[in-house]
Amino acid sequence: MTTAPWRDPALPAATRVDDLLSRMTLEEKTAQLYGVWVGASTTEGGEVAPLQREMAADFSDDDWAELITHGLGQLTRPFGTAPVDPALGAQALARAQRRIIAAGRFGIPALAHEECLAGFTAWRATAYPVPLAWGATFDPDLVEEMARRIGQDLRSVGVHQGLAPVLDVVRDPRWGRVEETIGEDPYLVGTVGAAYVRGLESAGIVATLKHFAGYAASAGARNQAPVRAGVREFADITLPPFELALREGRARSVMAAYTDTDGVPASADPGLLTELLRDSWGFTGTVVADYFGIGFLQTQHRVAGSEAQAAHVALTAGVDVELPTLKCYGRPLLDAVRAGEVPESLIDRAARRVLLQKCELGLLDEGWEPEPATRINLDSAANRALAGRLAEESVVLLDNPDGLLPLAPDTRIAVVGPRAADALAMLGCYSFPSHVLPHHPEVAMGIEIPTVLQALRAELPDAKVTFAEGCGVSDPDTAGFEEAVARTAEADVCVAVLGDRAGLFGRGTSGEGCDATDLRLPGVQAELLDTLVATGVPVILVLLTGRPYALGRWDGRLGAVVQAFFPGEEGGPAVAGVLSGRVNPSGRLPVSVPQLPGGQPWTYLQPPLGLRVEVSNLDPTPLYPFGHGRSYTGFDWADFEGTAPEITTDGSYDLSLTVRNTGERAGAEVVQLYLHDPVATVTRPDVRLIGYQRLELEPGAARRVTFRFHADLSAFTDRSGRRVVEPGALELRLAVSSADVRHTARLDLTGPVREVGPDRRLRCETEVSGVG
Repeated sequence: MTTAPWRDPALPAATRVDDLLSRMTLEEKTAQLYGVWVGASTTEGGEVAPLQREMAADFSDDDWAELITHGLGQLTRPFGTAPVDPALGAQALARAQRRIIAAGRFGIPALAHEECLAGFTAWRATAYPVPLAWGATFDPDLVEEMARRIGQDLRSVGVHQGLAPVLDVVRDPRWGRVEETIGEDPYLVGTVGAAYVRGLESAGIVATLKHFAGYAASAGARNQAPVRAGVREFADITLPPFELALREGRARSVMAAYTDTDGVPASADPGLLTELLRDSWGFTGTVVADYFGIGFLQTQHRVAGSEAQAAHVALTAGVDVELPTLKCYGRPLLDAVRAGEVPESLIDRAARRVLLQKCELGLLDEGWEPEPATRINLDSAANRALAGRLAEESVVLLDNPDGLLPLAPDTRIAVVGPRAADALAMLGCYSFPSHVLPHHPEVAMGIEIPTVLQALRAELPDAKVTFAEGCGVSDPDTAGFEEAVARTAEADVCVAVLGDRAGLFGRGTSGEGCDATDLRLPGVQAELLDTLVATGVPVILVLLTGRPYALGRWDGRLGAVVQAFFPGEEGGPAVAGVLSGRVNPSGRLPVSVPQLPGGQPWTYLQPPLGLRVEVSNLDPTPLYPFGHGRSYTGFDWADFEGTAPEITTDGSYDLSLTVRNTGERAGAEVVQLYLHDPVATVTRPDVRLIGYQRLELEPGAARRVTFRFHADLSAFTDRSGRRVVEPGALELRLAVSSADVRHTARLDLTGPVREVGPDRRLRCETEVSGVG
């Protein structure tokens, strides 16, 4: 075996894998197609071991030794299942890999994967802001740096694959997993998501795009509910972020969504997973199942009558790897192949893809040995600094009508609310403390997470800061209102810190399986806010949430409004920095903030009939639109220029302007470019984002920004299902939000209708230059 061609790193990977496959038995090939859910030992000398509660009914711990004699595709979440010291976990994983190598004929290690949605989901690892906060930064470069650090931490403990990023586009903010998304606009989701993929892949980690595709468009915002998106919505809103992340980020894995679209589950859809993903887009990596998703084809979707049939359907569609553990791809599949019910060629196709990826990772090389770092720190000072910078850039100042912010350093402040003194208020549901530690209440948090109350006291040491919780996040008890009012009455200003509690499957107000019936603040928090406003003391509302909530009830009644989307372990100091003025807020809304809690779903990407119309009494106009955010400084937009107002349907158009900081302090402006298509053969969104540029400017400084619009960016799916560029009039709008336009360029596209494919231009090029 040591001299076989498949061991020769000088040969092409395809040649090596073909040679290896020709030598493998059916059991050995099939063993590459599933993971086993394991937990890492917490003691010296231990290794990872299967978790009995996650195993298939016919698999026990006693079978572990026999199982790995055929090899093993993946090890599922050795760090993300229970609290384990990172150094001990790395040693346990390395021992398990050595055992797997020694047990099989070919000595092929397993590929280890972990969740890394907002940082490595492991004990004592940095908890970064959630993806919705990434979107609020409008700063892909910073997100890429974060992802690179996450990847380096994963590599340091022996992990190969990360299950992120989420590229679902928000279609209904009541959906519990909004916190995991980057926003409600496909261009923002795609550009920021591609940056995350670049960062993770640059560290040698296989990035996994999820959830492919349509998951966020589930009916009624219910988790895993059917998707009723039309062909054009699916093609023009759901799919583009995945295209961008695959083309620019070179992601090597895709996770199939749980949902079905128009009656076809994603895991059973060859049109999606093979014809589109592979044949049209040219994807060559692996498609993995969302956890238990293949079994769901039998138990939930009912498109298969047995585990073997579910395996057959999924393999045919193009799902290569069953996660998190063996079930359908285990003995049921083996028996079905031997009975002639499933062609072995499907096993070969999937195993080839898996082994090609292992070959790329060096796992087929002779003498490969797991080499965990000798010193492991998953929450380094550099990580924390980066988490803090991301948090600061993500905080959105929604309103500050009378300049109440920044706070005076010696003011009397009543801090009120259920999110003010709880460290978990900073974290989303896929952070380790929220995701795993609720099952281990005896275990410490593992990382330092300052609360808003602690951070504000540190930020303003000369201020008199008092605190009253007022109420819980979601319970109906109002007994704490009296103390909250008393503390507020004694203060110059009240800082009301309200919001969500992240959790899973109904244990939180935000997170997977924590869907909302409407967009009222949870519990009695709205009533608490009404009570505080009624005191007459100015109230600053600080929201720590995983979704936007309707705020029209308090429009014009609040001193200021600050929005932070689960800003991570350094979120408390970031919010306090905005309140004190140390941080000049620069976040912009990645999702609209509605006026009213009902009337959902609604996002800013609406055709004319989705906007305010006289034939309905429901007004969907948001209180704060997509892209909105205020600053403590001012910016002047001047010297707008555009090139010739007529281009062909394959031409380009440049538009430029100069942005100057007119205030007395440094700040950041986000220049946003929107497209308006007045007339098309199908209805189009009134406006949609096609470019943006974040500018950091010192007082008095200016930068000139040039956007190069290509006609491809106006493409859409026509009535026949083709993606086309149509001739006609267009408007390009330079704006500070989707509703606040500063300059408009009108141009005409001339020539024939032009069909475009996957090689079309997906982003608007930008150039920034200095101004004297």
